[in-house]
Amino acid sequence: FSLLLLNLEEYYFEQHTANHIITKDCKDERKFRGSLKICSKSIIFEPDDNIQPIIKIPLRDCISIKAPEDNEANNPFTRNKSGGISVVCSQVFLIKERNVIAPYKTVRGRTEHFFQLDVVGKVGDVVQTLHQLYRASCLDKMGDQAAMITAILQSRLARTSFDKNRFQSISETLHMECKAEMVTPLVTNPGHVCVTDANLYFQPLNGYPKPVVQITLQNVRRIYKRRHGLMPLGLEVFCTENDLCSDIYLKFYNYQDRDEVYFLIATYIENHIAEHTAESYMLQWQRGHISNYQYLLHLNNLADRSCNDLSQYPVFPWIIADYSSSVLDLTKPETFRDLSKPVGALNKERLDRLVTRYQEMPEPKFMYGSHYSSPGYVLFYLVRVAPEYMLCLQNGKFDHADRMFNSIAETWKNCLDGATDFKELIPEFYENDSSFLVNSLKLDLGKRQGGKMVEDVELPPWASGPDDFLQKSQEALESPYVSEHLHEWIDIIFGYKQKGSEAVTAHNVFHPLTYEGGVDLNSIMDPNEKVALLTQILEFGQTPKQLFTTPHPQRIIPKLKSLSRTSSHSISIAESPVSPNEESFEDLTEESITLAWNNIAKLKLDKQYKIHKEAITGIAVTSNGSSVFTTSQDSTLKMFSKESKTIQRSVSFSNMALSSCLILPGDTTVISSSWDNHIYFYSIAFGRQQDVLMGHDDAVSKICWRDGRLYSASWDSTVKVWHCVPGETLSNKKHHFELLVELEHDVSVNTIDLNAANTILASGTKEGTISVWDVTTATVLHQLPCHSGTVFHAAFSPDGRHLLSTGEDCCFKVIDVQTGMLISSVTAEEPQRCFKWDGNTILSGSQSGELLIWDLLGGKVIERIKGHTGAVMSMWMNEQCNSVITGGEDKQIMFWKLQY
Repeated sequence: FSLLLLNLEEYYFEQHTANHIITKDCKDERKFRGSLKICSKSIIFEPDDNIQPIIKIPLRDCISIKAPEDNEANNPFTRNKSGGISVVCSQVFLIKERNVIAPYKTVRGRTEHFFQLDVVGKVGDVVQTLHQLYRASCLDKMGDQAAMITAILQSRLARTSFDKNRFQSISETLHMECKAEMVTPLVTNPGHVCVTDANLYFQPLNGYPKPVVQITLQNVRRIYKRRHGLMPLGLEVFCTENDLCSDIYLKFYNYQDRDEVYFLIATYIENHIAEHTAESYMLQWQRGHISNYQYLLHLNNLADRSCNDLSQYPVFPWIIADYSSSVLDLTKPETFRDLSKPVGALNKERLDRLVTRYQEMPEPKFMYGSHYSSPGYVLFYLVRVAPEYMLCLQNGKFDHADRMFNSIAETWKNCLDGATDFKELIPEFYENDSSFLVNSLKLDLGKRQGGKMVEDVELPPWASGPDDFLQKSQEALESPYVSEHLHEWIDIIFGYKQKGSEAVTAHNVFHPLTYEGGVDLNSIMDPNEKVALLTQILEFGQTPKQLFTTPHPQRIIPKLKSLSRTSSHSISIAESPVSPNEESFEDLTEESITLAWNNIAKLKLDKQYKIHKEAITGIAVTSNGSSVFTTSQDSTLKMFSKESKTIQRSVSFSNMALSSCLILPGDTTVISSSWDNHIYFYSIAFGRQQDVLMGHDDAVSKICWRDGRLYSASWDSTVKVWHCVPGETLSNKKHHFELLVELEHDVSVNTIDLNAANTILASGTKEGTISVWDVTTATVLHQLPCHSGTVFHAAFSPDGRHLLSTGEDCCFKVIDVQTGMLISSVTAEEPQRCFKWDGNTILSGSQSGELLIWDLLGGKVIERIKGHTGAVMSMWMNEQCNSVITGGEDKQIMFWKLQY
């Protein structure tokens, strides 16, 4: 017996040990021992001897259900039948005869079945329950049937409660108890949920498959709210980080219960787990820390797709388009399917026909009459390993042999040419278990037209066997071509091309009922209409929840030298002609930088000096490292000698605070920005102010210098780009300044940074907005309200793909520069004032003076280093990334060294 023997939407209530007595005539009586199961739409008898079939009697086919009265005891037919129940019916199903999974056998015609219960006293109750359920099954309308069965179920749940003797320990504290159903594919099982301070319990009403399911809260890794049957009532709990299948999926009867259980578990695990969002996975995927397969799995999870819900099963793309070659060549683009189009748009002729039909259709219009993922499609692929699910879904029958999943090539061809076939794949095609391709259960799945039996799935010539097929499919999914184009498929399935005008342009429009929010079940008053609609939606398939409303960023494809060497083809490309001893200088620098960042947690304080009277706002160091220039809110620029450990110069340009400083190439000039709206040029050689640029109408907050250009940010709401022609230092000729570009903002600009190519500038304002500008055209590419409160610091990653910012709101935010999408957000305990980062790891200076080292992808602090007393206001790092200087609110500069 399994719950799959029930009809869809049917419940299993209780069981009783009994004898099934079959009487041929007065003398010939056969007795079978077993278990009688009372379900909401049927009576099922499971014999102990598994050679005998399981008997299923639909209640609507019953003619009479009764317990023979005592006064019939003299009747020879009923002599031995006290404590029994007689069921007369017009049709019965025989299932799993000889314990073989096969289509159900139907026995039509009037038959009588007699069940003798071990506990005679239960007969009256059982007959009463069966009469009640029989009345429900005779109602004409599905809605009325469902309502009556629900009422019976709820009264049973109300009469029982969770058995506290099942608690793991007597000291457990109960937090809440409520009614719910445990969801497995095609089946839901009602019972009681209990959350304590240590465990989550589910106790099925019928004690099947075991008396209690227990999840230790300490083992929980992920928890998701789910939409089940279009209602926000589901909750799925995972005790693993990357598995496809969860540990329990519960469906509640109201969303308050669901939210309370979610809150209790989430608060428990919050202490040791960061909640994952699509953004945090995106950054890990972009930087190559998780595979394409893992990323798709996470997106499916976040979009309400679950292995326990066949109408929302995880969806994976067709990747390979070549099923005829003897060798699979992953270096050729034509080996792959076009990932920028839905399956329905891959064949132009078919698409033209569909578009014409779409244009002539009255509202609501849709292009495709079937979906890319539905329970039928999932079981089409999995029939060889999940035959009982297929029989459950199709009322005890397998599909016609010619419509089975017989061959990969044939299925792909049908998805390209079939008038109504637009299905994608399931995750199993990219995993390691090939059993779904093999008929190892030796099922009789029927004969095809040519007389051939349906056996194993026919594989393409390039696969030597099922395992090899999966191995090559995985290689294809992780190949450079797919990494480069996967974001296009994500746009269609989970992203901005899923709905609205973008969906129409992308030929990606399905029936309105398949979309989240496409119908509000609560607004439908007629219960029959509601049941019919729900059934239609669940069988038809649902579109995933929309995760992104702007274009999805592309994956960063690593340089050739670190390509994964999957096939013999890529090795020849990957081997560079340079012999190992001739590594270029750049490579060595890059390696030493990587080494430094890998060891950044070993940063040690070397020396510290108090050199200013107020907070230090800027640090610049000469190229040989001997002189350190600092600016401070005490209005001075100071030059500190590392060798003599003394201040060698101290200059004041005005009585206003200075906000930042930098040294021009050649180490002859220091530039400082001031709150008095000016920028000062100081000649190191001549020890005097050489020039002043009166460039702004309010304080200058930050300056950068690149390639003969000065970039200045100000509280006057502008960023200006200047071309500086240096004066001849010997005579008194001044610099000549030419304003090239002015970037207008709505409010004060607090910080700026440029990418390595000097083409893109990022600015952060006092109100928390980050803007990304194309400097060459002076246009804004993206503008995002990233922070609440001032943006303290923003910087591009070394490869220029990402922008990290930090603000008054204690958050780090990462923006994908190309698309402008916010792809990560990490919250700190206090504001981080300044930082350096390499794209993965951050070294930040905090409000309290500590230096923190963050694993950005994991969203956590890996090291805390005691530093200043008061905020860390500025930070300098050398090119090799092994030496750091910080300036603090405590008027000190601190020298840090990497010791490894």
